Amino acid sequence: MKEYQFPVPPIFILLIGVISISFSSIFVKWSDAPASILGMYRLLFTVIVMLPFLPWKKIKTGAINIQWKDWIQLLLSGIFLGFHFLFWMDSLRYTTVASSMIITTLEPVFVMIGAYFIFKERTNLIGIVSIFIAVSGSIIIAWGDINLSTKALYGDFLSLAGTLAVAIHMLFGQELCKKIPTSIYSFCVFFIGGFVLLIYNLSYEVPLIHYSVHDWGIFVLLALVPNIFGHVLFNWLLKYLDATTISMSILGEPIGAIILAYLFLGEATSISQMIGGALSLIGVSMFLKNKGLSNKELTTNASVKSANT
Repeated sequence: MKEYQFPVPPIFILLIGVISISFSSIFVKWSDAPASILGMYRLLFTVIVMLPFLPWKKIKTGAINIQWKDWIQLLLSGIFLGFHFLFWMDSLRYTTVASSMIITTLEPVFVMIGAYFIFKERTNLIGIVSIFIAVSGSIIIAWGDINLSTKALYGDFLSLAGTLAVAIHMLFGQELCKKIPTSIYSFCVFFIGGFVLLIYNLSYEVPLIHYSVHDWGIFVLLALVPNIFGHVLFNWLLKYLDATTISMSILGEPIGAIILAYLFLGEATSISQMIGGALSLIGVSMFLKNKGLSNKELTTNASVKSANT
């Protein structure tokens, strides 16, 4: 039996990931490039960065056995990841950072429902209450920014579509990351998602190269910060944690995004947003404590999963 030891508490790893993805909305706001271009280069540049770190020896020797069912799930996971970036990034064109986050808080709810029907995972009463508290906090955060205009409602619809897409992506990942190395999983879904957006851009004749040096810098930052230190870390943790737990942790993103929007974009933070942020933190803390994310328990879970795969 192989045992995995974590050098730092797993919550610290989750925190790094949440802070990293919180920069996504800031980078998007800093660029004038279309959402489909931002998403495409974000994914494809990540693929380039990951190339040297793939387990090439295992791939050459055939030590990594990927079944045809896994390839289908990889394809679907990557497609939905591409849809997520397309819809969510585009939603930021129609509303503020805070408003765009109100719908994304539904991700753990979608994941929890999907995990119940697909994996027969049950969430106890404390877990459900903590999700309710965290989602309520995120709603309060964005409540003061809600603008019932056609433009804002369209942004809400895009955010909802993006949230549903990433929830489906996470559910596929929960199963796949227990079977294949995380680096290969991340590489494949990022490449597929980027290719989907490439096809989209070509279909709608969106320019691929005529962008400023500033925009190209944003493309690189999106790949390095929220993808490498955010999504890749979350994919790695899917080997040891369920998708609902990771999605619940990502509820901390609205708090981080609003703080960063205040610091870098000058978007004001209201009292209601601070109250909502506190509620979200309480809810997330309750959920993680309920799941027992200690070093010892995570190591035990990793050992069990390793023995079963």
